[in-house]
Amino acid sequence: MNQWFISVLGRYKKICLNRRFVVSVLVATALFMASVASNLYAAVYASKNASSAVADLILSNIPVFDVGWFFVYSAFVLVVFVVGLCVIRPQRILFVLYTLSIFYFIRAIFVSLTHLAPFPTQISFDAGVIVSRVFGVADLFFSGYTGVTFLLALMFWQDKVLRYIFLCWSVLSGVFSLLGHLHYSIDIFAAFFITYGIYHIALHFFPKEREFFTSY
Repeated sequence: MNQWFISVLGRYKKICLNRRFVVSVLVATALFMASVASNLYAAVYASKNASSAVADLILSNIPVFDVGWFFVYSAFVLVVFVVGLCVIRPQRILFVLYTLSIFYFIRAIFVSLTHLAPFPTQISFDAGVIVSRVFGVADLFFSGYTGVTFLLALMFWQDKVLRYIFLCWSVLSGVFSLLGHLHYSIDIFAAFFITYGIYHIALHFFPKEREFFTSY
C-alpha cells in the first residue's frame, strides 16, 4: 500500500513539473464544462420543441418498470469511479476530458436535431438536473448514459478489467433504459455506433493525449 502511494505521488511530481500539462488540463476542463452546458441547453431546446411520440417495436411489447434508482445511484458511482481512475493516474485526465467533450458536443447537435416526445409510458423520477440532462433521461437521441459508458470502455480497452466493467455498465444502462421506457430502441442501439465514431474522432484529433493516457 505504501509503495502504491509513493508511486502515485511520483506521477504527480513528474506531471506537475510540466507547465504545459497543467495549462492543458485547465483548457480541457473548460472545454468539458462548455460541452456539458451545450448538452443541457440542447435538452431544454428539444423538450420545448418536442413533437408527438412514435411507436416502438420493443417498448410496445414490454411492460414498464420503475428503474429510476439505477440511474440516480449508478450515475453518482460512475462519476466517482472515473474521477478516481484519473486521480490515481493523472496522465489519463487530458484524453478523458477531450474525448468526453467531443462526445457531449456531438450529442448536443443530435439532440437539437431530434425532437420526438418521450414514449407515453416513460417512467418519471427526480434525478436532478445534471443526471437528467447529461445522462440522457430527459432527452432522447442518442442515449447519453449508454454512449458515455461505452466510450469509457473504448478509452480503457487495454485494461481488460476496466474494459468489461464499462461494457457491462453500458449494456445494463441500455437494458434499464428500455425497461423504464426512458429511451426509444433506436436511441440505445444507435448510441454504440455513434460513440464508436466519436472515439475515433478523438483518436484523430488528440493522438498525443492518447499516447500520454497509456503512458507509465
